[in-house]
Amino acid sequence: MLVKLTTRKIVVSGILGAIAILLGVTPLGLIAVPTPLGHATILHVPAILGGVLEGPLVGLLIGLIFGLISFLRATLPMFSDPLVAILPRLFIGITAYLAYASTKRINSFLGYALAGIVGTATNTVLVLGMAVIRDYIPLEVAIASGLAHGIPEMIVATVLTILLVGGIKRIRGFEDPAGNSR
Repeated sequence: MLVKLTTRKIVVSGILGAIAILLGVTPLGLIAVPTPLGHATILHVPAILGGVLEGPLVGLLIGLIFGLISFLRATLPMFSDPLVAILPRLFIGITAYLAYASTKRINSFLGYALAGIVGTATNTVLVLGMAVIRDYIPLEVAIASGLAHGIPEMIVATVLTILLVGGIKRIRGFEDPAGNSR
């Protein structure tokens, strides 16, 4: 299956990419916390939104922007490694899309919630997993940091995904207020 990059997908990628850049260059996207990783993030949310709104290719493109921001603004050695900072982020929007696509027929809002959870888990598990594989942090630190950061990030991403995608789709006329796709 060939994924086509339409004008709308390019525009949405540009808007969400600009939001990701804004979040990445201001304190809005990286929240300082006293853990070995140094920051909790909401930078993954535009990639989730891109995947749910426009499909896996847009989600991948926004994830690439997130990864590049993480790589270019690295304050920890592990984020200076593109295999930790960039590669895992490519999968955020793809997995969010797959989670949404597999559940949207049951209920759109369930799909949005699952996309927020899966997209965040993808970011957390793949980044920390790669950091362990590349020997930047021990497994115990990855697990502790994943729980400390991943759960709050998952809650925030899920709420934002439900609110933003639900609102955008309602404005576009693709679903009714009960969350049923038309």
